[in-house]
Amino acid sequence: MSLLDKMNWRYAAKKLDPSKKVAQDKLDRILEAIRLAPTSSGLQPFEVYVVSNKEILERIKLAANNQGQVADCSHLLVFAAWDDYTPQRINMMFDLTNQERGFTSEGWENYRNMLLTNYPPRGPEVNFEHTSKQAYIAMTAGLIAAAFEEVDSTPMEGFDPNAVDTILDLRAKGLRSCAIVPLGYRDEKNDWLVSLKKVRRSKAELFKEIH
Repeated sequence: MSLLDKMNWRYAAKKLDPSKKVAQDKLDRILEAIRLAPTSSGLQPFEVYVVSNKEILERIKLAANNQGQVADCSHLLVFAAWDDYTPQRINMMFDLTNQERGFTSEGWENYRNMLLTNYPPRGPEVNFEHTSKQAYIAMTAGLIAAAFEEVDSTPMEGFDPNAVDTILDLRAKGLRSCAIVPLGYRDEKNDWLVSLKKVRRSKAELFKEIH
């Protein structure tokens, strides 16, 4: 199937088959797509927890309004965004870039200083809003990669982030959960949504061309 065929194939599965596991090579490619996703200034201001421990999944399920996909999935991706932009975090990514590329430039260092001057003073709530948006960009890359691998994925915001933060001890690491994604395989016999037509707004309604 083409990529568009697979995007038409995917949907937000409501019931997953707990007996089916995602192969490690497929999971690795989905995670690599997340790692390669674009983020503002290349800062990658988030971490992704890949949870397969059943006891922890059951605890997160309770924090996610008892949605079955959370416990029945093969792996649960928890997107945990930085709680703030700090000079240490900004410098870490700029130093890594310089190390990997093997050189520095005046323009790049000026850009570093601009971020150091402007980002930390904005405060943690403004910065978390920004970091979480970057996590969502990466999550979207993961959803598309999962469709390409014919692995079902369900992006979810319907959970108590404070509870998930506590379960995974995220706050102590300077992180806050913002989205979760169960990965697995649809239970075609028991998922009411599986056979329904995909509904999207028309191209004419969605896209406005300005020539």
